[in-house]
Amino acid sequence: MRKIKLGIIEDSPQITAMLKDFFLKDSEFEIVMTAVDGLEGVAKIEKFKPHVVILDIVLPELDGFGVMEAVKDYVPKFLILSALSQESFILKALKLGASYYMIKPFDFMILKKRLLSIINDEPSIKDAGIMEKIMSDYQMAEPVNRIRQKSTEEKITNIFITVGIPAHIKGYQFLREAIKMTIENPEIINCITKKLYPSIAQKYDTSSSKVERAIRHAIEVAWNRGKIENINSLFGVKVYSNNEKPTNGEFIALVADKMLIEGA
Repeated sequence: MRKIKLGIIEDSPQITAMLKDFFLKDSEFEIVMTAVDGLEGVAKIEKFKPHVVILDIVLPELDGFGVMEAVKDYVPKFLILSALSQESFILKALKLGASYYMIKPFDFMILKKRLLSIINDEPSIKDAGIMEKIMSDYQMAEPVNRIRQKSTEEKITNIFITVGIPAHIKGYQFLREAIKMTIENPEIINCITKKLYPSIAQKYDTSSSKVERAIRHAIEVAWNRGKIENINSLFGVKVYSNNEKPTNGEFIALVADKMLIEGA
């Protein structure tokens, strides 16, 4: 029996490892590619031609929406696997050509069942009740097969989406790293130029000044998109007005403090 060629585009090493562990034991699937960012994913889709791709939405370089738009010569079927549960994101993914959408945390057996439905073009995942089915899949996930807690990165991702920071810009990655470091060591925010920026620069093989500029650009993008009310509602108080922009350190500290209060 011919195996189903499966691709995985996911930037979380934990989730990728869990998916690989599950499908490597399955006789019906063969993992032919994995990728950690959208641009790598597009290139590998063209090269390895998987039948179906498990695709995250929030990815470095190019997000999942961009991946679906970028594939031209060879277009596989896509199952979106994302922590984003807003209906607008789900509908956008389906409109762009995704065959199905699953919300993290997820059940591996349900994931396999949906992949087989996609491959077999079963009508049950295409009917008018698809939103109800998607939410049912999420609610039915057995605890033993679920990723119970959203990771720190997923929580930061949700905040970035709310305030309007796009995933494809460099500052997104640097800002996410800065917030994670501040959560782990709150005192580092007082040494932002001497410790925080250099640590991020070393990890991403760049300079401290480029890290600082990229983070500044990410914050400015959010402000220029007019998401001030989202920011204020996120933090529960009117932190900023349209004419005010936080410094890099202020924004990093604000998000880190919110996450620490919520038990990150």
